[in-house]
Amino acid sequence: MSNFDTIINSEKPVLIDFFATWCGPCRTLAPILKQVKDSMGERISIIKIDVDKNQQIASKYQVRGVPTMILFQNGKQLWRQSGVLSKEDVIKVITEKSNK
Repeated sequence: MSNFDTIINSEKPVLIDFFATWCGPCRTLAPILKQVKDSMGERISIIKIDVDKNQQIASKYQVRGVPTMILFQNGKQLWRQSGVLSKEDVIKVITEKSNK
């Protein structure tokens, strides 16, 4: 768990994608998040967390449905959303909620 805490305590915004391999919408979201990363480059970290393999973390953040995205910066949760968003919407949220 401490590795996860180190990741979310970054000054750079970190978008966590809680997903499951059996989840259809999660598979839809994956290429969208790749486009977000391609657009934003080093300004954002995007980490994928498989809820089936990381139940402790999913439980800690009360992830009930997948996909759920949570945006962290300096260890603080800035935003969370379940479901699939467009690339533009994800970038807008990251830009508005973080100081990047």
